[in-house]
Amino acid sequence: MTRTGRSSSNSTTLDITRRLTTCAAAVAAFGMMSAPAMADIVIGEVGGTKLSMFGIIDVGMLYNSEANAAGDSKTSMETSGLRQTVIGFKGERELDTNLTAFFNLESHFDTNNGFLHGTGDASGTGPGGINTPLFRRQANLGVRGDWGSVTLGRQYGPALLAHIGTEPRAFKEQFSNLYAWAYGQLFTTANPNNGDGRNTNNDVGIFMNNAVQYRNTWGPVTMGVLYSFGGQAGDFKDNSAYALGLTYNGPITLSGSYQAFHDEQSGKKVVDHTSLGFAIPFGDFTWKNNWMKAKNDNTAGTQQFDVDGLGTGIDWKWHPKNTATLAFYLNKDDVNKTDETKFIVISNDFQWRPDTTLYVQAAFADADPGATLRTSIVAAGVTAGEKSTLINVGLNFMF
Repeated sequence: MTRTGRSSSNSTTLDITRRLTTCAAAVAAFGMMSAPAMADIVIGEVGGTKLSMFGIIDVGMLYNSEANAAGDSKTSMETSGLRQTVIGFKGERELDTNLTAFFNLESHFDTNNGFLHGTGDASGTGPGGINTPLFRRQANLGVRGDWGSVTLGRQYGPALLAHIGTEPRAFKEQFSNLYAWAYGQLFTTANPNNGDGRNTNNDVGIFMNNAVQYRNTWGPVTMGVLYSFGGQAGDFKDNSAYALGLTYNGPITLSGSYQAFHDEQSGKKVVDHTSLGFAIPFGDFTWKNNWMKAKNDNTAGTQQFDVDGLGTGIDWKWHPKNTATLAFYLNKDDVNKTDETKFIVISNDFQWRPDTTLYVQAAFADADPGATLRTSIVAAGVTAGEKSTLINVGLNFMF
């Protein structure tokens, strides 16, 4: 039902939604989270070089009971409720004993309209000012062996990768702290080059440009460390970024990460992001907890915001094909005290087969009057000052 006539003074709309409409969708995440369930299709193998492709197609319907300050509801077709919609290509060839070269190309598009997905890259940084890269998610080349791997180019940073097993909803596309993570690091990137602080080497703190990353696994411990070269004349730190992610997978799962971004002109640190998590399995249940803190400063060192995101939840494998999740999120900006949002999420994933999932998920949001995208777990945000119910039903198809 649609209601009208509510005074807009009863709630404050998101102050950044219009300015960053494309970024609201662009935060989307992570082929690497779904990759273990995808079976790459080998499309060619010639002269010792193997080429393969993979993809995810995801689309569903989303209902929002409070889509605006007037109290109007909204029902829409939305891409990527469970995982992002992508198509990608991989290649590898053996160079020597214990040495393999590989590449990754991964593009991101929207199922509901077929367009390339938006981006969180800094405005005007693409060739000719284009800001929707063809391979938004990955465009890299590397080598690997039993000593680990080294990857160069645009790629996933190691920080978020470390927490996939401890975030209550595994950073699903809708209704997880994927968005608090991304929006907590997006705004510095989106700033103009005027002293507010800007780093053009990252896309929502997830995808890194001009980057070199080393990854390896030692027993139960996996580590990734990354450095993005600033490429600026003068100070080596200008526009640089670095990140570290650690995961321990034993009887319990532990995760930790840190990453920082430097301003492209002054070299001042303008983003400081820390996250910790743990997961404890017991029978058919797994209890997951993740905490993150995103600090953004301008080049003068004045704090712009300081977002704390806390998520806790339980997965229940109640049937061989069904997993239910109950999660709670509390996100707040310690600098802007009225920017706080609380969420309860209930969901069920039904796997017809390992590569095809029907999902049903609902979020119940309570947003303070000053709530912004920074404290949201919903891609487009929720209406500030309102309590709202969101329901998302969709189908996820992987190959």
